[in-house]
Amino acid sequence: MVMNSLPLAPTCCGGIEFRWGERTYVMGILNLTPDSFSGDGLDGDVETALVRARRFVADGADIIDIGGESTRPGSEPVPVDEELRRVIPAVERLAGELAVPLSIDTYRSAVASRAVEAGARMINDVWGLRRDLGLARVAAEAGVPLVLVSNQRDRSCRDIIAGVISDLRWSTALAVQAGVDEANIIIDPGVGFGKTVEQNLEIIRRLAELKALGRPVLMGASRKFILGRSPDQRLEGTAAAVAIGIAHGADMVRVHDVGPMVRVCRMSDAVMRGRRVGG
Repeated sequence: MVMNSLPLAPTCCGGIEFRWGERTYVMGILNLTPDSFSGDGLDGDVETALVRARRFVADGADIIDIGGESTRPGSEPVPVDEELRRVIPAVERLAGELAVPLSIDTYRSAVASRAVEAGARMINDVWGLRRDLGLARVAAEAGVPLVLVSNQRDRSCRDIIAGVISDLRWSTALAVQAGVDEANIIIDPGVGFGKTVEQNLEIIRRLAELKALGRPVLMGASRKFILGRSPDQRLEGTAAAVAIGIAHGADMVRVHDVGPMVRVCRMSDAVMRGRRVGG
């Protein structure tokens, strides 16, 4: 069980500091799609999104991640205009209503740019700059944190940990070259993105090896297919993945069920970081 061997500089996001190593941060998932794999898609319904986001904040979410395109296996890309229709009104409304920052889940620079203008304070790129390098320039110019995800959906990888590390090192170098402050880069191994069940489990088990990259680690295993059964029966599996991920160095977790997972994080932090439960 390995936590950060060296302290990382804090990452500033919308006036809030993520002080890595002190506790695990929770990112609540807000899907504005009609076809989310997890059954929680809102299809651009701003009022319902606001109600759900407020509940996430009340339950302890540190940041809300808003997405307008499904990332389920086999999903088709949506036109940029449709992605904008789904997410921008929600970002504009929520940015003025919530006490926590918003993240925009997109791999398109055009969407990221509009979302940042609307109030998003983090960009979450599930393709790690492989689809649109311009997204790094948007993050650099806005001075916002950038999440880089290792995605194997367009290629295979035999040694998954070596592949993920190589992938994230490449993405990080591109981001820095584009002007993104290294303190604003967060890495995500991409559980569920083009990996086999065995590879996904191996990533969680060996998450600590990503610490070699010297960046905070975000893990998103919530309700993923590796947890078995239907999405509405994956709460306990998600809790196990979150707890084990924290034990192996996850700094932030991306989850659908914010309240229960905040409690899992607090207990895991009590064990691994010596924090008081509920503190």
